[in-house]
Amino acid sequence: MANFCIFANTGRKRNNNYLLKFTAKQISDILNGTVIGNPKVEVHKLSKIEEGDQGSLTFLSNPKYNSWLYTTDASVVIVKEDFVPDREVGSTLIKVDDPYLAFTKILEYYNQIKLHKSGLESPNYIDKTATYGSDLYLGAFSYLSANVKIGKNVKIYPNVFIGENVIIGDNTTIFAGSKIYSESEIGDDCTIHSGTVIGCDGFGFAPNKNGDYSKIPQTGNVIIENNVDIGAGTTIDRATLGSTIIRMGVKLDNQIHIAHNVEIGKHTVIAAQTGIAGSTKIGNNCKIGGQVGIVGHITIGDNVQIQAQSGIGKSIPDNETVQGSPAIPYHDFNKSYVHFKNLPKISSRLDDLDKKLETKK
Repeated sequence: MANFCIFANTGRKRNNNYLLKFTAKQISDILNGTVIGNPKVEVHKLSKIEEGDQGSLTFLSNPKYNSWLYTTDASVVIVKEDFVPDREVGSTLIKVDDPYLAFTKILEYYNQIKLHKSGLESPNYIDKTATYGSDLYLGAFSYLSANVKIGKNVKIYPNVFIGENVIIGDNTTIFAGSKIYSESEIGDDCTIHSGTVIGCDGFGFAPNKNGDYSKIPQTGNVIIENNVDIGAGTTIDRATLGSTIIRMGVKLDNQIHIAHNVEIGKHTVIAAQTGIAGSTKIGNNCKIGGQVGIVGHITIGDNVQIQAQSGIGKSIPDNETVQGSPAIPYHDFNKSYVHFKNLPKISSRLDDLDKKLETKK
């Protein structure tokens, strides 16, 4: 890690991207791999193998892409330890146990360096009662309100608003334009992407005698535990009373809406454009596809899988897989779909039978 970071300091600006320049030998040392070819060849960008050009680093993991190894212009290719080319290869190879995991490790190093920022940019506003730990990065035009408490090594990008009494743990990153409303609590090692809104009012209105609606005060908060990732444009409403809770390890995609008093269990993952209505409880280790709609005041058990575009109108027990709107068990849906898609043919056959019966009368 140290050698990589020192060498990465020779990076330069090109096309507005921060590019790291390092040799095949240095990459091999990071990955505990073996260099086949020129250990001094340099790379400064990452690419897919079919799009590789001079100066790029790529990998070969899936055998169906083997032919690209002989035509790619990538300078360095990470391959499996037991891979043996059947003809001449122009690229330098780095042999490792698992090329995919090795390339992922390189991506992690790249991101660590690219996103490593520190210091306070100006202009910004920090209330005199706000506190923060060491190695804070605070981007320009950001706002820290009264009694905010921020941990160590937190990265807050430009145009972020942090409301009163917000608590943010260590090693958390909040990207540009996010808004964290008052009383919200965010744990350690979280990532919150641009445009996210945490702690806005829940959708609480009561009809009155005039045919209008009276707003119900939303006095609770949002609690986000450790190691949670939240995608861009996602909104998480504060509770009416108590807390809206996102448990440890949850991963949320872009453009998800989570209503007031919802609770999402540990390590659940939810894809884009899903909406969860108020006071619904979702268990641990669930997988929820894109564009799923979930009604309020129900319970979804642990290890539940919900296929994309499903409509959930009632509680689901543990370990179920469902699909459809309204959702039914996944295998039942697949069996039913065979009939759904043949309905025009079935209807036509029934019409023909009716005509034949009428003729016989």
